[in-house]
Amino acid sequence: MSKIDISQIKILENEPLSNYTFTETGGPADLLAFPQNRGELITLTEYCETENIPVTVIGNASNLIIKDGGITGMVIILRQFEEISVNGNQVTAEAGATIIETTKVASKHSLSGLEFAAGIPGSVGGAVFMNAGAYGGEVSECFASAEVLMPNGKIETFNKEDMNFSYRMSSIQSNDGIVISATFDLQPGDHEVIQAKMDELNELRSSKQPLEYPSCGSVFKRPKGHFTGPLIIEAGLQGHFVGGAQVSTKHAGFIVNKNHTATATDYLELIKLIQKTIKEKFGVELETEVRIIGKDK
Repeated sequence: MSKIDISQIKILENEPLSNYTFTETGGPADLLAFPQNRGELITLTEYCETENIPVTVIGNASNLIIKDGGITGMVIILRQFEEISVNGNQVTAEAGATIIETTKVASKHSLSGLEFAAGIPGSVGGAVFMNAGAYGGEVSECFASAEVLMPNGKIETFNKEDMNFSYRMSSIQSNDGIVISATFDLQPGDHEVIQAKMDELNELRSSKQPLEYPSCGSVFKRPKGHFTGPLIIEAGLQGHFVGGAQVSTKHAGFIVNKNHTATATDYLELIKLIQKTIKEKFGVELETEVRIIGKDK
């Protein structure tokens, strides 16, 4: 069998992933690849399969903590996959496009249904993977289909039923597929009304969330019958530091890297402290929404 040639693909060795995460934390990737197109992505995954190299795909790394030991094997970032197109009432976006840019395209074409996502900082691939949501809306509500590269090297089309969406969950989290693009079913609307709603939600987000600091977004899933932020405040943990990581004084459901000195370990220790304290004080189990990957240092 001839050796698969990956020499033309941009690949960095031992690259600190802190350069790519919203928290500004995370250890190195053994290999970090930036495929330019589907052909390069398929070549990369085939190479890794042949060489028995584990593959990890990260999106915009906005709701992600990568441990300080980094990631073994090949990490793939699909930032070059950023094309967005409109066909009738459907918007199709490649996995590396930001969900924010996708909402802007939808608004420009007077298509309604994605307004809730106007300020979500993730990529389309990440948003589909996580069934991202905000302000009462989530990806599953307007999702039509996705192209997914499966471990067998074939690109399959997943419809809504195939995705098994639930709160911050999709089947992609367990089938090792890689989202290449997603199509959203939207409704015709009034551009000014759509844009006004997006502006309103962005203003709300800006006033309530610590966007001025590096963070991993909303850390915990909302526990049934409770709101996370008020529980953390009542427990006396708002403003609490572990190393360089702090429970945000603006929104207690966020952990910020306030002085740009936090490590992923600081984040994880603070998360454990919050979970332990909330369990002891209120009997409530806090489950993380943020995705945590990688190895300990």
